[in-house]
Amino acid sequence: MRGLNGKRIIVASGATGIGAATAERLAQEGAQVLVGDINEAGLQSTVSRIRASGGKAEAFRFDLADASSIAALVQDCIDRFGGVDGLANIGADIETARGELGQDLLGMDIAAWERTMRVNVIGHALTIRAALPHLIRAGGGAIVGVSSAAAHGGFADGAAYACSKAALNALARHVAKRWGKDNIRCNYIAPGWILSESARRYLDQEKHDAAVAALPLTRLGEPADTAALLAFLLSEDAAWITGQVVSINGGAAFRD
Repeated sequence: MRGLNGKRIIVASGATGIGAATAERLAQEGAQVLVGDINEAGLQSTVSRIRASGGKAEAFRFDLADASSIAALVQDCIDRFGGVDGLANIGADIETARGELGQDLLGMDIAAWERTMRVNVIGHALTIRAALPHLIRAGGGAIVGVSSAAAHGGFADGAAYACSKAALNALARHVAKRWGKDNIRCNYIAPGWILSESARRYLDQEKHDAAVAALPLTRLGEPADTAALLAFLLSEDAAWITGQVVSINGGAAFRD
């Protein structure tokens, strides 16, 4: 892809799953990657794989629920690489979302809603806020992030998670509209079923087969599928794309 070689990109939450695959793909494209996560073992594993393959990556432990930690993540990229050219916002509180399954609004757990919004929405907003001045100083850059098909699906449960992802769609459009004249692009993707580590723990064979049967295509998604799309949106090949939420779902839903 054009324009990723040598770029300084933060992958916020890259220890496992989509984040790890994104960090690896960006490094393969020649980017210098700062991988952040609260999961230190997974974080070190991701960085070790990238380095073993000849890529350039550094690790930084951070917490998406902690504003000072987010600021430190961005500063670490500046200290190590001299600036920031791109941001991949991957993180979400999946465990809280799992706990919400089976509950509708009448069974609302206010603490779970607050935690979900704090991590999934405010965490993303703070990460973008911390990176923006440096992206502008660099003459522009790209921000990508991970929303979810849950924002579109109309599920009977999982309301906090779905609402948080819908909020990210609005956040992406706000950033794209407000800072486009500063040569900042912002897009999010909306994955369907992606076979990350957490999804594999949840999906038994029966659920897996039912999910595949509902698709026009013949398999569920892999983290590498989403990583390819995120890398494209960070690249110069996507230079005229901004403010979009791009579905990647194997045809589970068709959207204009």
